[in-house]
Amino acid sequence: MTAEVAPAWMHTQISAEQYDSWSEEQCAGIEIVDGMVVVSPSASKRHNRLARLLANALDAAAGPDWNADTDFDVRLQDVPLTNRRPDVTVYRAETIDFTPTRPEHVLLVVEVVSPGSETTDRIVKVDQYAKAGIPFYWRIEQSATGVPIVYTYVLDPANRAYRDGEVFTGTVKATAPFPVTADLGAL
Repeated sequence: MTAEVAPAWMHTQISAEQYDSWSEEQCAGIEIVDGMVVVSPSASKRHNRLARLLANALDAAAGPDWNADTDFDVRLQDVPLTNRRPDVTVYRAETIDFTPTRPEHVLLVVEVVSPGSETTDRIVKVDQYAKAGIPFYWRIEQSATGVPIVYTYVLDPANRAYRDGEVFTGTVKATAPFPVTADLGAL
C-alpha cells in the first residue's frame, strides 16, 4: 500500500496571483486562509440540500438587486490571501461577473455546520467575515431532531464584530434586509 502524497502547492503559501491562475477544478473543495490551502471534507447530501433550499428561498426573496448562490469563493483579503467558500452567499446582482467576489459585493454569508467544521463555522469564519465588513452572517446547525436551527448575526460596523440576531428553527422568516421564508424543516 502506498501513501498518497499531497501536491507541493498544498505546503507553500499561495499568492492571489497564483490562485487566480488555477483551474476551477483545482479551486473546488478548498479555501485559502492566510495563504495556505485548507481542504474541506465533502459535504453530506443533507448539508448540500439545506444550502440549496436556503439559497433558492433567498434568491426568490431578494428581488432584482441581489442574487443568492452556493459554492463560490469570496475573497476576504489579498495579502495574505484569504478566500472563503460560504455555503450560501447573497451578493449584488450587478457583480455576477466580477471575479473575485469581494466583501463589498456581499450582503449575507451562510455556513451550514457539519461534523469537522464546528469550530471554523462557529468562531473562525464569524470573525473573518465581520472583519471583512460583510453585513450579515447566518449559521445553520443540524440538530439531533433533524430540524435545523438558524442563528443570525448582524454586523456592528463600529467595531467590526457581529451581534446576535434572531434564532429560527425549521422555517426562517426574516424581514431585514429583505423578506424571506424558507422551510428548512422539510428535509
